Amino acid sequence: MLADKDRIFTNLYGYQPWNLAAAQARGDWDNTKALLERGQDAIIQEMKDSGLRGRGGAGFPTGMKWSFMPKESKDGRPSFLVINADESEPGSCKDREILRHDPHKLIEGALVAGFAMRARAAYIYIRGEYIREAEVLFAAVQEAYDAGLIGKNACGSGYDYDVFVHRGAGAYICGEETAMLESLEGKKGQPRLKPPFPAGAGLYGCPTTVNNVESIAVAPTILRRGAAWFAGFGAKGNSGTKLFQISGHVDKPCVVEEAMSIPFRELIEKHCGGIRGGWDNLLCVIPGGSSVPLVPAAQIVDAPMDFDGLKAVGSGLGTAAVIVMDKSTDVVESIARLSHFYMHESCGQCTPCREGTGWMYRIMERLRSGEADVGEIDMLQQVTKQVEGHTICALGDAAAWPIQGLIRHFRPELERRIAENVREAAE
Repeated sequence: MLADKDRIFTNLYGYQPWNLAAAQARGDWDNTKALLERGQDAIIQEMKDSGLRGRGGAGFPTGMKWSFMPKESKDGRPSFLVINADESEPGSCKDREILRHDPHKLIEGALVAGFAMRARAAYIYIRGEYIREAEVLFAAVQEAYDAGLIGKNACGSGYDYDVFVHRGAGAYICGEETAMLESLEGKKGQPRLKPPFPAGAGLYGCPTTVNNVESIAVAPTILRRGAAWFAGFGAKGNSGTKLFQISGHVDKPCVVEEAMSIPFRELIEKHCGGIRGGWDNLLCVIPGGSSVPLVPAAQIVDAPMDFDGLKAVGSGLGTAAVIVMDKSTDVVESIARLSHFYMHESCGQCTPCREGTGWMYRIMERLRSGEADVGEIDMLQQVTKQVEGHTICALGDAAAWPIQGLIRHFRPELERRIAENVREAAE
């Protein structure tokens, strides 16, 4: 279990104020100038050595991502850091705690990361529904400007760096990095074809890196405590601490910072008081937000909660939004509801996703009510395969995977509903 002295987010629950004075008392902005004086390449190397992988879902190595940014501008274009605070994945609620209670960690991280990538400014794109969080963030950014921590000669380092907060309008698709860039530019939030990748041509056609809130907020602490300290948590290739968001049928739902690779059972027992109705009552778990396949109880109980451990059981860590379902859950209805969400949030740019998400939802509704034909189960599986991997962004995959997980693990339940419906009709 993670010791309190190793926690990065020490005000996760908001027991202390979020403001600058309280943040500095917790150790934020502590001689940030000295961190910057290490030099850009040294900071990026430290991030690589720490083994930090992106906390937004994909798990791409953060230090490597930073190193893709050009070291010098050959044509005078500035570089930008864009921070993804559009947390719209059903089940995810970790970034809002950082924005609400520890915003200065994020702002200091934005300066350190932006400096390392030689960026001119950071744009924090915050989800439209996060109204109170946005208010706190706007105020915290202003505090940092007033104290000379960002802006001209940030922290007395001789480096000029601006931080802008941009409020989204509540579109899930804008959580995809290139759709977010389109939205920031004032256009319709639709993903771009890659290449070019954002590091070559991103925001306003300039080199850009898009990172998740948590990935950026942990950077200053990693630099202060050292890469070896951070790499000491978790299994190989899954370093560090992580915010887990546990919802559903547990006794105490919570957001908690824990070491990566903690076994599922230990995570639930220590922080959530166990499964509602006991462990025998566990049906399945969606371990990484609604876009990853569900895992049945028997397979998840001892699985390590990290990228590789959950991949091994046919799912993924995603944002570590752990949705726990007990045996009272109508699992078919749950997945049908997620299908409706993805149908509603598809931007409609790619035909397989625009048409396929509606198709999948309508078949899921037929399966839910038992009105479908048994052959439609295989047809649905086929449709998911025609959507998955055939779209510009990963929304097509996100819509397909929950359904694939349902068919893989709960096919007998789908067949039972159909048989029951046929029997009732015959009577």
